[in-house]
Amino acid sequence: MEGEDKLVSVIPVHFTNALEPNIHLHQFPLLTRPLEVPPSAAASGKRIKARLKPKVKRLEVHVPVDTRPEVWNAERSKELGAARVEDDKEKNQELPKVKQREGEEPRLSEVRMRSEQVPQAGVYVLGVLRDGRLHLHPISETHQFRPTLTYMDMYTRKTRRTRGDDSDEDDGPPPDPDEPAPAPAPKKEKKPTGDAKEVQVAVRKTAESQGLQFQGGLTQVRREMLTMIHAEEDERWEDFEYCGGETSEANEAFESVFSTSFQELECKTDITSMLKDVPGL
Repeated sequence: MEGEDKLVSVIPVHFTNALEPNIHLHQFPLLTRPLEVPPSAAASGKRIKARLKPKVKRLEVHVPVDTRPEVWNAERSKELGAARVEDDKEKNQELPKVKQREGEEPRLSEVRMRSEQVPQAGVYVLGVLRDGRLHLHPISETHQFRPTLTYMDMYTRKTRRTRGDDSDEDDGPPPDPDEPAPAPAPKKEKKPTGDAKEVQVAVRKTAESQGLQFQGGLTQVRREMLTMIHAEEDERWEDFEYCGGETSEANEAFESVFSTSFQELECKTDITSMLKDVPGL
C-alpha cells in the first residue's frame, strides 16, 4: 500500500484586478508562429496596426504581408488591392487615405484579422508564477481572430463583369422561408368531364405544431439581423497603436499584472458551497 501524498510546497496566491476590464484573451490562427511583422515588411518600415468598434466589440489587427517574390504575386496583389478598396467603400470600412504616387495602383499590402467574441464558460484568469508566488488577474473577454476575405467576393463580381458574364447579377435577397413558395405555372390540360368539387385543405406549420412561435415570423428575425449588420457597418473604427510583446509599453502593462499588496484575504465560502457551484459535480 502506497503512503499518503506528501506536501511538496506551498505557493502563495496573489489576486488583483487593477487592469480590469482591459485584460482580454486573443486567439489567432498562427499555429506556432508569433504575431509579428515579416522581415521583408519590417525592412521597409511597416508595422502592425489595430482598430476597434467599441459598441459592437469588434477588433481588427492588420499584419503586413510577406512581399518576397518567392511567396508573393505582385500583379495579383494589385487586382485584390483594388477589390478591397471597393469592398471597403461598399461596407463603409475605409481606412485613412495613404499617400500614393501618381498613377500608382492600390495593392493588397496587409492581412486583416477580425475578431469574434466568444462567450466564456466560467471565470477565466491570467496566472503568472514569479518568485515563488502565483499572481492571478481576471480575463474580461475572449476573442477569436480570423482573416477577412470579403474582398474576394468583390473581385469575383468584377471578374465576371469583365468577362461579360451576367449570371451573377443580383436578383434580390433569397426567398424568405416563412413565406409560401410561388406556385408553379399550371400546365394546360383537358378538363375532365363531370362535376367539379370544392376541396378545402388546412395546413399547420411545423413550428406552431411544436409550440415554437416566432414573433413576426422569420421575416422579423431577418430584419433584426440586417439591422445589427448595418449598425456595425455604420459605426466608425477607432484606431489604436499596436505594441509588440517586447516593447516598453507592453512590459509596463505586464508589470501591472503583479500585485504589490500582501494583505491576507479571509475566505467566507465553505468547501461544501464551493463544490455545489462546480458544474458537473
